[in-house]
Amino acid sequence: MKIWMKITIVILVILCSVNSITNATPSTIIWIPSVDFQGYKSFHLGIDNYAYDFNGGKPYSGTAFPTDLGLTVGVSPDSIVLAEIGVDYMTPQWSPFLLNAKVGVPEGALASWSPALAVGGFGFGFSKNVTDCNIFYGIAGKTFPVIGRIEAGLFSGNKNVLGPDYKGFMLSWDRMMPEISENLWLAIDYQSGKSSFGAFSYGFAWSFSKNVSVIFARDVFNADIPSTFTMQLDINI
Repeated sequence: MKIWMKITIVILVILCSVNSITNATPSTIIWIPSVDFQGYKSFHLGIDNYAYDFNGGKPYSGTAFPTDLGLTVGVSPDSIVLAEIGVDYMTPQWSPFLLNAKVGVPEGALASWSPALAVGGFGFGFSKNVTDCNIFYGIAGKTFPVIGRIEAGLFSGNKNVLGPDYKGFMLSWDRMMPEISENLWLAIDYQSGKSSFGAFSYGFAWSFSKNVSVIFARDVFNADIPSTFTMQLDINI
């Protein structure tokens, strides 16, 4: 079967599946979506916690950044065309559920030199012009010897929620660090604009086992919002 026919079939599977779930966020670097995918029938449980920096000795608006409780599952049995959908519950937040889906191909799928490719969307909330950020994106990633993996992409969302910076670009670098430890991973990512999604993030992850890892990172927002420290627990089943 030709690859474009496979992509069409997987997109239809995703569209049908989205109607049966409540919410989701994609596999990410630290902050932005990545070209990584959950394997077929593999469930990813994530707990992403954020704590604001203090600004002049006072916490931002006396509030906390919502904690993200997420579930993502791989839905494509194909080894070339990959896909995932997921569910996120943001707490505390009014209208806390959001939707996500992603489809793509791994490195080398189209040609020996071809990058990994992914297209998808996230932030599909259920409160009109409040939580329906509706961010669509396309991203490509390529792994280079010694340097690590570089990813770059474009995004566009709901202007009524994100404001004038509703579209822009995303960049990232990540690398496993076997020189130090097989369990250590470093990453940097960036999303442009001064919406609530525009940020520069950097940090590291430590794998405690094959299926359990924790990311420790800092998010510095482009807008006038105090930065956050984040700890993200990832469990794969």
